[in-house]
Amino acid sequence: MKILLILFFTINLMAYERIIALSPSINEIVYALESGDKIVANTEFCNYPLESKNKPKVGGYFNPNIEKMLALKPDIVLLQSSSIKLSKQLNKLGIKTQVFTLKTLNDIQNTIKTIGSLLKKENEAKTILENINIALNNTKNIISNKKILIAIGHPLKLDKRVFVVGDNLYMDEIITLSGNQNAYAKKGGGQPILNMENIIATNPDIVIVLAPYKKQKNLTSKQLINPWLQLPINAAKTQSIYILDKEYAGIASDRLEYYLKDFKGFLQDAKTR
Repeated sequence: MKILLILFFTINLMAYERIIALSPSINEIVYALESGDKIVANTEFCNYPLESKNKPKVGGYFNPNIEKMLALKPDIVLLQSSSIKLSKQLNKLGIKTQVFTLKTLNDIQNTIKTIGSLLKKENEAKTILENINIALNNTKNIISNKKILIAIGHPLKLDKRVFVVGDNLYMDEIITLSGNQNAYAKKGGGQPILNMENIIATNPDIVIVLAPYKKQKNLTSKQLINPWLQLPINAAKTQSIYILDKEYAGIASDRLEYYLKDFKGFLQDAKTR
């Protein structure tokens, strides 16, 4: 009995050595925790840091290759909540999984902390969380009571489908914690779709466009800003329209710290207008 107990605790003290990361966010967090060498595979969408591109690929969001995952004999597969069905399939095949939700700030922080524990990288996780919290606090008391609209994508026309950040997402929380408000005030969560009339009705004071594929699409910031300048909204009058074209725009990982620093910069600029 004593030997069994020692074996049990020894196993639980061991960090996972063969990990499959099934989302860019999770992949980035594992690397940030200095454990990228333990990733035996990730998805075709995992391209940061650069060495992620060289890892074996096991498909994408809609075409996961279970046979390839089995062949890699992972200790654990890390997934997001959108892949809960896949998690159950892997469990039936004897593969351990851990599912993470990455919608809110609390979700992101808990995910970093939990993965840090799984990898025995608690101190590294603590440092990452401290940096995120510092960056979050630095967005406060810059400008207040402004309506901020965050658009997603690369629209050159605003008359039909423009995705925006709704409530119950970490970007919405960041707006609120900075002392401002989401210009899209309706409840419902997710990423609602607006047309030009809807956008005008929100009348944002600040517009932030998340355009991570701007370069790949050969677009300029001027091209993306121009449609917004044509609208009768406060943001157009003060030219408080900003393009965030970094690849981490919209990825819930340790690089949230960088997003927060960009957000702070936009607020500081808007304050001068």
